[in-house]
Amino acid sequence: MVDELWPVDGAREADERLEAHYAYPENPHRPWVRVNFVSSLDGAVTSGGSSRPLSDPVDRKVLSLIRDLSDVILVGAGTAVAEGYRGVKRNAVRAERRTRLGLSEVPPIAVVTARAALPSDSPLLTDTLVPPIVLTCESAPAQQRAALAEAGADVVITGTDRVDLAVALDALDQRGLRRIGCEGGPQLFGGLVDADLVDELCLTLSPMLTSGDAGRIAAGRGAEPPHRMRLESVLHSDSLLFLRYGRMRE
Repeated sequence: MVDELWPVDGAREADERLEAHYAYPENPHRPWVRVNFVSSLDGAVTSGGSSRPLSDPVDRKVLSLIRDLSDVILVGAGTAVAEGYRGVKRNAVRAERRTRLGLSEVPPIAVVTARAALPSDSPLLTDTLVPPIVLTCESAPAQQRAALAEAGADVVITGTDRVDLAVALDALDQRGLRRIGCEGGPQLFGGLVDADLVDELCLTLSPMLTSGDAGRIAAGRGAEPPHRMRLESVLHSDSLLFLRYGRMRE
């Protein structure tokens, strides 16, 4: 476990330390899922309907770094729409890092939606360098699935009436996308927990109290028994805590 002041000066050495700190396992032999969330001190996943008020520039830097290191970004359709997702953008830092690490130019976004409920004019389709992957079901309206495919999405059937997340991860694996950065939302995270598919949780604890009725970071059926996690590291910037927990597996 590492407990140190978060480096925020932007120096090359600091960036290299961050990259090493958040590196994925080298050459993973299977899909490896890292989930990234921000939460208030009292457990709220949003404030005013969005996670943005809970975040800050350092948290957003971590999010960007995790995207840089990932083969693919996994997100639920509700979160993608609520947070205004679009394709990952090219920039000089990202280009240098991903080229050096042997990754594609930018990671695609993989959207989980049982009903193929992604508008065909979504910025994920109209403002992107690479087409999104839509992980959906046979029961999703055929016309909607066809419209998304026509708009350029890679539409993948991963279940009959619900998305089987193990099948979805296998589909990503078949595309060579094993380093999976999941950005929520709570239902997707809950489903991954229920299926015991989470390898690491990166949790930013925001120094805010929100009260209200905002949900928690995971909403699923419930894992019985609970899955044991191990604290891997603690970093901090001002009053924000950046926690990394790894799944303890036999």
